[in-house]
Amino acid sequence: MIRVENLFKSFNGEPVLEDISINFDEGKTNLIIGMSGSGKTVLMKSIVGLIKVDSGKIFYHDRDFVCMNIKQKRELRREMGMLFQGSALFDSLTVEENIRFPLDMFTNMTPKEKSERVNYCLHHVNLDNENQLHPAELSGGMKKRVAIARAIVQNPKYLFCDEPNSGLDPITALVIDKLISDITHEFNMTTIVNTHDMNSVMEIGEKVVFIHQGKKDWEGTNEDVLNSDAKNLNDFVFASSLAKKYKEKM
Repeated sequence: MIRVENLFKSFNGEPVLEDISINFDEGKTNLIIGMSGSGKTVLMKSIVGLIKVDSGKIFYHDRDFVCMNIKQKRELRREMGMLFQGSALFDSLTVEENIRFPLDMFTNMTPKEKSERVNYCLHHVNLDNENQLHPAELSGGMKKRVAIARAIVQNPKYLFCDEPNSGLDPITALVIDKLISDITHEFNMTTIVNTHDMNSVMEIGEKVVFIHQGKKDWEGTNEDVLNSDAKNLNDFVFASSLAKKYKEKM
């Protein structure tokens, strides 16, 4: 579980996050949604320590991340997996080398152990025997699956996904959503997904947090979204639906 308490963050005196408190549930897909500029990306970056907050607390199973020293934070980050928006694969490395990279950096595993772990993760993302391909040879969906394999290669307790469906067609996006959900439940991870994709919300949103103008405006499940009378949330859902229909006509 990850618990955020009374989080504040500002840039140049302008508040970006204001008094945000959220419990992210273990073993579930927790989605952060909101309009562009709402603060959801700053929130995720704050939780993983890429941005230093002005005040507030961030607990990882009762360990206060904000109060940790550099060594303690480095140790905790070994328990995190990150799926970046653009996949962030190394073009010069093969699929196997990309996935093995965190093991080379942060573990003392033998080459045999690393190879076995890489193949284990490739199997879980349905990319068996694709070890020697390079990113340029992969489709967008395959790149995302390789990035997911790399994110889980150290068997993390916490998985963070930043716009995992960005740039994907609707069918491939559904595949990635299901993969993230399946891995979350299989490994009992606390997964946080930053997204504006309402399809993702309805497919895998076991817990949904809506951020509006830097504040937590609403939270509930994907089923609650459909029955909510929260005006800002409903406006967001309506705008997202219109944008989706427009893209489908293009």
